[in-house]
Amino acid sequence: MIDHISFAVSDLSAALDFYDTALAPLGAVRVMQDPPDVPPLAVGYGTPNTPFFWLHADTPAAGSLHVAFTAPDRAAVDAFHAAALAAGGRDNGAPGLRPHYHLSYYAAFVLDLNGNNIEAVTHEA
Repeated sequence: MIDHISFAVSDLSAALDFYDTALAPLGAVRVMQDPPDVPPLAVGYGTPNTPFFWLHADTPAAGSLHVAFTAPDRAAVDAFHAAALAAGGRDNGAPGLRPHYHLSYYAAFVLDLNGNNIEAVTHEA
């Protein structure tokens, strides 16, 4: 079980614009920043009082990272993909079934501004 994950990003402001847009269809919003009263060094996304995905200003890791966000349904996967592309992401796999994972694995993949592979997935039949 993962409690939270953190990505270093080269431009925190641009990354926040991207993730504000891309994660909105999945219900993940900014819920915390550190420090709380000045321009942030780190920002946590999630649901109220539960940040699970953090971005922090630093040199991004060498190579790309992958994170998959749970979507409530296929429409949310589709909306995530469209929103992420509109926010400057690059397509890395259009919304659709991935039966090689399992028969109801429906996902979309986008590369964020730092080349990380961001996925939205639902397992609904």
